[in-house]
Amino acid sequence: MRTRCVGGIVRDGDGRLLLVRRGRPPGAGLWSVPGGRVEPGEDDPAAVARELKEETGLDVAVGALAGTVERPGPEGVVFEIHDYAATVTGGTLRAGDDADDVAWVRPDDLAGLPLTPGLLDALAEWGVL
Repeated sequence: MRTRCVGGIVRDGDGRLLLVRRGRPPGAGLWSVPGGRVEPGEDDPAAVARELKEETGLDVAVGALAGTVERPGPEGVVFEIHDYAATVTGGTLRAGDDADDVAWVRPDDLAGLPLTPGLLDALAEWGVL
């Protein structure tokens, strides 16, 4: 079974990347870009905006597709993840929903964090880093 998911790649004026530490499986305790499952009847941009608001407290304008990856999930599920560029338009930064923590991280500091598998490679391949 395939599950469509989205993520938001957000950078601030200093070039830092917005990351959340996952509070629940899959990836509990690991840092990743904010995102999650697309709800029935929702398009990708709406899902990105909703997920970022829920997980980070920030409002975003969703831009172009940065790239797509597939990751294995529990019980044979395949997560098809579509990550989009996004720009903060408002809100207040805070960890929410299934995020334990949220932070702006400098690209040089990414390698020192416990990241979700494949995140650094995907961001590099897509020209984000």
